[in-house]
Amino acid sequence: MDKIIIRGGRPLYGDVRISGAKNAALPLMAASLLTKGTVVLNNVPQLSDVVTMSHLLMNHGVKLSLCGMDENARSGHRLFLNASNIGNFEAPYEMVKKMRASVLVLGPLVARFGFARVSMPGGCAIGARPVDLHVQAMRDLGAEVDLHDGYIEVSARNGLRGGEITFPVISVGATENAIMAATLASGKTVIHNAAKEPEIIDLCKLLSAMGAKIQGAGSSKIEIEGVSELYGATHTVIFDRIEAGTYAVAAIITGGELVLKDIDHRFFENISDAISEVGGKFSKISNNSVKVSSTDIRSKIDLTTSAYPGFPTDMQAQLMALLSVSSGLSTITESIFENRFMHVPELNRMGADIKIKNGIANIQGVPHLSGAEVMATDLRASVSLVLAGLAAKGETVVNRVYHLDRGYEKLEEKLSKCGAMIFRSSSVINIVEKPHIE
Repeated sequence: MDKIIIRGGRPLYGDVRISGAKNAALPLMAASLLTKGTVVLNNVPQLSDVVTMSHLLMNHGVKLSLCGMDENARSGHRLFLNASNIGNFEAPYEMVKKMRASVLVLGPLVARFGFARVSMPGGCAIGARPVDLHVQAMRDLGAEVDLHDGYIEVSARNGLRGGEITFPVISVGATENAIMAATLASGKTVIHNAAKEPEIIDLCKLLSAMGAKIQGAGSSKIEIEGVSELYGATHTVIFDRIEAGTYAVAAIITGGELVLKDIDHRFFENISDAISEVGGKFSKISNNSVKVSSTDIRSKIDLTTSAYPGFPTDMQAQLMALLSVSSGLSTITESIFENRFMHVPELNRMGADIKIKNGIANIQGVPHLSGAEVMATDLRASVSLVLAGLAAKGETVVNRVYHLDRGYEKLEEKLSKCGAMIFRSSSVINIVEKPHIE
């Protein structure tokens, strides 16, 4: 099993191109099931989760092809998806267990074909994340739902019907499934307490280009007027704001300076504002780039993760790594996932002073961290340990780095180009294995 080895204490300087967002690409790929036409996605990141979703869609009968970079695709890859010949409506456990986003095929399959059988995702390292809101949305649109043998079986023999969907709590995935299902439902659907994330807006942009009638994307109330058919379209995946935030922390925690390229400032402010409170300096260079630097990691911050436009839970571990070497006492309250502090013992192994009580992390900054052998438990925990290793004195070894490949494209390559001493134990840094789609 691969390990990442980091020799810390080197400030980072240079440019980092921010990849397309995994959390946008996955629902965009699932949306291809809604049409016979070809969906073309530009700026698709090279990630294992993208490969997993590709295999799931191929299981249903989607034809995919992936080509390299070109000027229209910006710097990411271009993915062609054609769902004109779907013959399988089941998402089996052996595929769904690899990635919880697999449940996003549920809404499109039921909307277009009137039936879907999708395995329940099961447990998750950072929390239960149940599918009850996805099920509620399907029922609110007139579908019959049966839960048995570990599967969600949904049928709508006469098609879905528009309706009122009110989510008791905000859920990005359930909002995405509901929107996709409602695009082909007869009549009007109104979704209340919808998620507002930029990835929701990105999905609605693609669906609108396919012929869907959607209003209110990015607000808590989304209205969809169902249409009889959707068509193929071309769309560019939005930038990964979590990746951008991660590299911003990398610049600050190492005392360096990085230029983040291909970002959208509108969807980055909730992250940059929080990082600025602990000493980060953000200087806008152009409409799609920003310079990040810091002379002093300081301040006391009390922060609670929350749904967009609040501070994202996906940035909590990275910010905690930064706070661990700040000059004050800070607190982070995790309000989204109950088990998302599993990186804390590993950071403490490196000399951090973090204590957890009643879902609140109390972080007392220390002068420096020390390299150690640590173990990653999930995607964001993995990268927080990499960040800590970049700042630490000595050598850090991060185990179970397959988590990183789910959400960070060419992480070692990007960091090494900016001066980091980082490599995988199984390969030289610049030899990057590319995901393969058959």
